[in-house]
Amino acid sequence: MIATRRFGRVIESLIEYFILGCAFTSIVVLFLIFIFLFEEGLPTFIHIPWSEFFFGTVWQVQAVEPRYGILPLLCGSILVTGGAIIFSVPLSLMCALYISEVAHPLVREVIKPFIELLAGIPSVVYGFLALTVLADLTQSFTGSIHRLNALNGALILAVMITPTIISISEDAITSVPREYREAAYAIGADKWETMSRVVFPTALPGVVVAVMLGISRAIGETMAVLMATGNAPLLTFDILSSVQTMTAVIAIEMGEVTFGSIHYHALFAVGLVLLGITFIVNYLAEAMLRRIRGLRF
Repeated sequence: MIATRRFGRVIESLIEYFILGCAFTSIVVLFLIFIFLFEEGLPTFIHIPWSEFFFGTVWQVQAVEPRYGILPLLCGSILVTGGAIIFSVPLSLMCALYISEVAHPLVREVIKPFIELLAGIPSVVYGFLALTVLADLTQSFTGSIHRLNALNGALILAVMITPTIISISEDAITSVPREYREAAYAIGADKWETMSRVVFPTALPGVVVAVMLGISRAIGETMAVLMATGNAPLLTFDILSSVQTMTAVIAIEMGEVTFGSIHYHALFAVGLVLLGITFIVNYLAEAMLRRIRGLRF
């Protein structure tokens, strides 16, 4: 008996050390990524002024005098990502509420695996659909002169991030204790009042996490956006215009850039900006969660 307990403790210790090693490895890998990006991106500002890079309105690397202004790429990313969020978040939250609170158990068992299956479809497949089908539909409904535009990219990106938001939000709503619902019904609340005033506010921290994960995926998506937006680095706020995102310009130009050139380092600087945006989104999400928990407790 004593030997068995000692063996069990040894196994538990090994598992703990293994988990600790995995966590430490993740931190080290992330730290090395930071070092690599900063090492390759910061030399950009030796040759390109900060003001020209961050506030320049032209990204034209093939000209006689190349211009490396990131503002058109940033605006393109904001248009596509912002449009995707506007289309996706309300629909995702309504679907999550329906699946967790309204749908019949048999319907739920059919819908949820289908949604999770959509989350596993490769982004290039979504991009191909946007390129061949969605672009024609978007142009016919809007009358846009640009077949591939920011709206087309936003729509296909909304389709891509919707399963993630639905799945995590539905888990958060389902985890609300049944006693909360029963207490609401006991004081005379109907189904809608229970959902909107009891269940959803309780599940709000998990819903915020789901939305932020969706936003993070939208910001970092490359292939589908590359195939759907037209890849024209124009400074525009017209969602029916062709645009180019920061992720797309890295994917398109990195394969043919000269190693160690200004263009090469400028692409890494774009990656640094993307990394900074991701950190800002994560920080805002954490601050929002703390505020929500503070208001609740």
